Amino acid sequence: QVQLVESGGGLVQPGGSLRLSCAASGTIFSINAMGWYRQVPEKQRELVATITNGGSTNYTDSVKGRFTISRDNAKNTVYLQMNSLKPEDTAVYYCNANIKTRSFYRTRDYWGQGTQDTVSS
Repeated sequence: QVQLVESGGGLVQPGGSLRLSCAASGTIFSINAMGWYRQVPEKQRELVATITNGGSTNYTDSVKGRFTISRDNAKNTVYLQMNSLKPEDTAVYYCNANIKTRSFYRTRDYWGQGTQDTVSS
């Protein structure tokens, strides 16, 4: 069993910052890519940023230069530093990880429970 537990969301004013964390625990053999997605009501979940186990990153255009994704492989944890936040960044943010639980198993995607981030004055 694998769990992804997120923390760090909340309410912030425009221009402010938030830092999200997501820790994976349970039966884990290896973790490939980890990432963050977000979703607003009545819209599809969208990719925010991803990071490979080697540290290569990818961002959606709307957050480039403002958000930074990082990970600590020893702690099976991924972070999202969000700066210069805008009201349009308001969403539920979900952590994602591509995990292999046994050496002979295929990898599969796991999701966190989601954390509400609201940017409002």
